[in-house]
Amino acid sequence: MRLVRYRQGERTRPGILDRDGNVHDLSGLVDDLHAHKLPGVTATVAAANLAGLPSAGTVDGFGPPIAGVGKLIAIGLNYRDHARESGAEPPPQPIMFMKATSAITGPYDPILLPPGSEKLDWEVELGVVIGRKATRVDEATAMDHVLGYTIVNDVSERAYQLELGGQWVKGKSADSFAPIGPWLVTADEIANAQGLRLTAAVNGEVFQDGTTADMIFPVRHLVSYVSRFMTLHPGDIICTGTPAGVGMGQKPPRFLRPGDQVRLEVDGLGYQEQTVVPAEA
Repeated sequence: MRLVRYRQGERTRPGILDRDGNVHDLSGLVDDLHAHKLPGVTATVAAANLAGLPSAGTVDGFGPPIAGVGKLIAIGLNYRDHARESGAEPPPQPIMFMKATSAITGPYDPILLPPGSEKLDWEVELGVVIGRKATRVDEATAMDHVLGYTIVNDVSERAYQLELGGQWVKGKSADSFAPIGPWLVTADEIANAQGLRLTAAVNGEVFQDGTTADMIFPVRHLVSYVSRFMTLHPGDIICTGTPAGVGMGQKPPRFLRPGDQVRLEVDGLGYQEQTVVPAEA
């Protein structure tokens, strides 16, 4: 199933897309697609008669498909070609960092350029949504804890990330630096998470065009690995890395400016589109 949180005026409501792309309202079944309630929500929706659900009517936009995400865990340099363009060796173990959940926005909300920023960058990523509590799980059972998938734009300010010392989180967590969605697609809809094409374009020019088959550490390994260091809860999202083609890797580098439009797509997960606008000082 493809779950969404759609906007009508000032309200955000839970919904589901049918095969024709029409949004049906889930408000009569569930309050919201809240992270800690996701397992029960998906079971309730799966048991419902989709044809009997009311139409959402006029949709004004989409929010992130999960409310109240507890953790946003990111994996760095997880594609061999991206490691090369970054001038790094493929890591022997996954590189983990966190993005602040306050950075989460909807898939079509603007990216806010921080005052003084000169190195704003994009990264298309497969987001893995946890559906069952996972603590030190092995790879054999790791996928049993995956509820589904979504798209994440791991927006990054490279000067903050790489030139100010300390951890990467400084360049990864500004407001609007984590557009998520448009859909939460349940795992049964994705036959092979390691066979998905990912693309990112800026102003219509494609810069990233990769496949999850090129991950150094696949989804199964990442879920198991991360769960060694922290308990994963329903609604937590693991951002699994990005292929080559980010702005930092261009020659010369190509960073985002006000007015630029970014479009991200992942097979089976829809697309995101954001416009870069200056943040208020």
